[in-house]
Amino acid sequence: MFEQETAVPRPTAAWRVRKTDNPSVILGASNRNQMSTPTPSVLYLDYNATCPVHPQVLEAMLPYFTSDFGNASSRTHPWGWRAAQAVDQARAQLAALLQADAEQLVFTSGATEALNMAIKGLAASWREKKKHLICWSTEHKAVLDCCKALRRDGFETTYLPVLPSGQPDMAAYRQALQPDTLLVCGMLANNETGVLFPIAELATLARANGSFFLCDATQAVGKIPVDVGALGVDMLVCSAHKLYGPKGVGALWMAKRAGLKPQPLLHGGGHEAGWRSGTLNVPGIVGMGAAAALAQANLSTSASSQQALRDGFEAQLTASIPALRIIGSEGTRLPNTSNLYFEACEAANLIKSLRNLALATGSACSSGSAQPSHVLLAMGLSAQEAACCLRISIGTPTRAEELAACASQLAEVVAQRRTESPAWQIDRKTN
Repeated sequence: MFEQETAVPRPTAAWRVRKTDNPSVILGASNRNQMSTPTPSVLYLDYNATCPVHPQVLEAMLPYFTSDFGNASSRTHPWGWRAAQAVDQARAQLAALLQADAEQLVFTSGATEALNMAIKGLAASWREKKKHLICWSTEHKAVLDCCKALRRDGFETTYLPVLPSGQPDMAAYRQALQPDTLLVCGMLANNETGVLFPIAELATLARANGSFFLCDATQAVGKIPVDVGALGVDMLVCSAHKLYGPKGVGALWMAKRAGLKPQPLLHGGGHEAGWRSGTLNVPGIVGMGAAAALAQANLSTSASSQQALRDGFEAQLTASIPALRIIGSEGTRLPNTSNLYFEACEAANLIKSLRNLALATGSACSSGSAQPSHVLLAMGLSAQEAACCLRISIGTPTRAEELAACASQLAEVVAQRRTESPAWQIDRKTN
């Protein structure tokens, strides 16, 4: 049997993503990760949508496309053995990042599948006993749509409000818990605002009620410490491409708790201990493990440096743009996320004037919709106000001088747009 290497190299000192003929090209410190580009650079500020694959994550993955291409379920020859060992190593690496037991992790095609597996699978197991679900109105569409789909099977969902800060209304939550509440779904970090939920407190109340708690930690894992034991949740979901791993791979962690046996959504070869059938995406899983190991090694320094950058950026904007509002800033947020309200400036129009900045008006998973952000509406913003909000999410490659230039450009464009806004001019004269 071949021996699987267990060491994961540390990240290089600097690595960049720039606009090239291939936008996914990663430019790093070593020659193999560098290439020149004649085209103007575009500053990427949408890391909550997705991240580039770290060069060393890609390096860890490459052998499993070529020389070590085996099927992890092929147990009769070295190619299968090496693939299986690589999956085991990746499972251990992700478990270490989550402070979890590796055997309790199930690899999936991403967070959306993991959420569907948890919600629909548990509902299928308990449909004869409990039929009430709880989630917040600011949850990811994968959660909201799963709950909506289950209504056809006779399940009832309570969609809870949030406070203007984006925090949960605890009184409403306590009142919503019922004897037949099967599952509570809560997002650790909101993908649009970065607002952090008090998951440990919410999970404690759910368990005291005899209910299960599912935590969508997709935006949090790799950005802040996530300890499944400290959170006290029953299930937790994450995705590789939010922490500089590849797209198309995620994971579901499940606690060892009586009755926590979601029915599998996929049937076939009984892979992943019967929880999720299908040939394992070995290169993707290896990439997720390597990304988790890198995130764990750099978590504290990365979080503090990104928060310092984000806070400095917001301070510059606040000083230069009148009537700027930072959505969700009243509470604790992810260190890398800013959701900004620019009065009298529609975000779509701002983006048209900021072609050298990659920004977002909301969640990438709902970006094709013309509807205003359901998260911002739930926080009490009007549809018109929600249309004036931009999300900026920074990442490991982001530099202070880039953010300073971005803030200056934003201030200039906002000022120009407001000179063209009769409503803004009238309001200024009135006040």
